[in-house]
Amino acid sequence: MAIIPRLTAPHTTPDTGPARDNRRGALWLLTDMCFNVWALAIAKSLGMDLPPIQIVLVRALVGLALLVPFVVYNGGMVRLTNPRLQVMRTLLSTIAMTGNFFAVAKLPFALFTTVNFTRPLLMMTLAAWLLRERILPKQWLAGGIGLIGVAIAVDPFSLGASSLGGLAALFASVVAGTIAVIILRRLRNEDALAQMIWQTAGLSLAALIPAAYFWQPPGAHWPILVAIGLFSQTAQFCFMRAHYWADAGVIAPLGYASLILSVSVGYFVFHEVPTTGLYFGAALIIGAALMAGNRRKRP
Repeated sequence: MAIIPRLTAPHTTPDTGPARDNRRGALWLLTDMCFNVWALAIAKSLGMDLPPIQIVLVRALVGLALLVPFVVYNGGMVRLTNPRLQVMRTLLSTIAMTGNFFAVAKLPFALFTTVNFTRPLLMMTLAAWLLRERILPKQWLAGGIGLIGVAIAVDPFSLGASSLGGLAALFASVVAGTIAVIILRRLRNEDALAQMIWQTAGLSLAALIPAAYFWQPPGAHWPILVAIGLFSQTAQFCFMRAHYWADAGVIAPLGYASLILSVSVGYFVFHEVPTTGLYFGAALIIGAALMAGNRRKRP
């Protein structure tokens, strides 16, 4: 009896799902942040001992191993109603994840997180470009303030060549990851397990050839790589549940709590002391993102 290969037909009438539950979504997002920061901390502890794409492949394979029992339990995999968008999201996620693992090894943890805070501002810009959404003048102003905050937080003149490479990888990761999130919100009606299994399988295929080319024997690092996969896969599930339950207006500001986690881990684990400029720049970025996300008109 072929259990896993069986594919059930997609829903002919998309289910809009239950009403949003922002409290539940917020809890899922906080859980996601906890698992994700520890996965990144483990990856940072490896430094550049292993190629980032190799870490991506092992993380994907561990994710598949975790997901297969759930697929068997459910009697097979569910077909996706929009496989083209899922393929795009998988490729973008591969770029974003590889860039993340490369950048986190090169940059201070707090700076890495601060640059990631530009995602809401970038999402606003991409929504205007790709989705033809109307952007208010106040929001464009917020985008300009956010760019100033990035310049202050990053202070590129103080970075070495290695850090500049990490910063470039991080910006590429932010762009790819932001587009992937836009696609994810359009896939809300898809079965959560189906999205995870198809994306993780696609991630494995996308990373297989480059990881094989750059492969280095992990030696004693195997347990650490497996831990990255466990934490990352759990964080991905929590992230998807957060976007399923909560409104974007709740997800965006709550995500800035990750700076507290990143500063704490950077200070206590990696002995990194954030600069005053980073705090000031982060405050500008967060304030700009909150300003851009508030579309309410005055009475």
